[in-house]
Amino acid sequence: MASARRGRGGGGANGVIRPRPRDRGDAAGGGGSMAGRVAVLAFCVAGIWSAYIYQGVLQETLSTKRFGPEARRFEHLAFLNFAQNVMCFVWSFIMIKLWSGGSSSTGRAPLWKYWGVSVTNTIGPTMGIEALKYISYPAQVLAKSSKMIPVMLMGTLLYGVKYTFPEYLCTFLVAGGVSSFALLKTSSKTIKKLANPNAPLGYALCFLNLAFDGYTNSTQDLIKSRFPKTNPWDIMLGMNLWGTIYNALIMFVAPLLFSNWPYANGFEAVKFCQENPEVAWDIFLFCLCGAVGQNFIFLTISRFGSLTNTTITTTRKFMSIVVSSVISGNPLSLKQWGSVVMVFSGLSIQIFLKWKKKKGREHKEEEMQQIVLH
Repeated sequence: MASARRGRGGGGANGVIRPRPRDRGDAAGGGGSMAGRVAVLAFCVAGIWSAYIYQGVLQETLSTKRFGPEARRFEHLAFLNFAQNVMCFVWSFIMIKLWSGGSSSTGRAPLWKYWGVSVTNTIGPTMGIEALKYISYPAQVLAKSSKMIPVMLMGTLLYGVKYTFPEYLCTFLVAGGVSSFALLKTSSKTIKKLANPNAPLGYALCFLNLAFDGYTNSTQDLIKSRFPKTNPWDIMLGMNLWGTIYNALIMFVAPLLFSNWPYANGFEAVKFCQENPEVAWDIFLFCLCGAVGQNFIFLTISRFGSLTNTTITTTRKFMSIVVSSVISGNPLSLKQWGSVVMVFSGLSIQIFLKWKKKKGREHKEEEMQQIVLH
């Protein structure tokens, strides 16, 4: 859901494509002193961690807590996706006005270009957040961290792509960690907090979320390549405009047309928020965290490159699980922590392999430049 593309294949809950560093100087942190670059990097890490870890806390609270004197659950989790769309649309509109000024729209993708890809960007994140009715937040984070698995499966089975042993090792660690975590017994205290405990359905929704995100991300890349002057705020604006429209149709128009509408009902969600102002405030903060977090992601990628951003967001996911375990009062078992370590070991190796490839390309470029100069 409201989450942007974090790292190489980061799921675009907000439908945001990563800005490319302008040159190697930017990717390395730009100009200025080493102390200045370290300070900016620390600022980015603090911003991404605080925004998205707190957003995770709010997400878990809204999906598990009982509100009001009647101790009712907030059953309308899909409403979070709609609220995030609205917030990110307004936020990106303000950012465009502040930073783009009166710059020409020539060469930038028109808003109608996003209508198709916004369909999957509406369905995918909704599935991901609905999964919290069936599995715990740590389980959801782990499942959504396994994006490399469908990518490698599709690459091998459909396109005959050959991967290296370390790449297969990464996939094995991630798949093994997620699978073992899913098979291990969840504590009764954690199960009681879930609306409708159903692990197979919860994991299925997460993996469908990944599949839709994969299509969304590749289509965003295509839009960016066809309209090179399109910036991240343009894409964020277009994706969330259509996301707002689609979610409004699903959550507010459809219930008026169909009396037994089985999907999320926006009117009921708004009524619940009116009766429980605490929920409305948590939803506002949830959306604000997502929008603010995008600023730090854009800053990180523009100054230090996407690899640094991937590293920060991967460690953030691990810390989200730690914080969830502490705050929820449901500490993971030793075996479950072993599964978590397996997943993040695989992700860490993947980051190292990307760094190694990046250094190899840079070395070849330097050699070519030296040949040209001589």
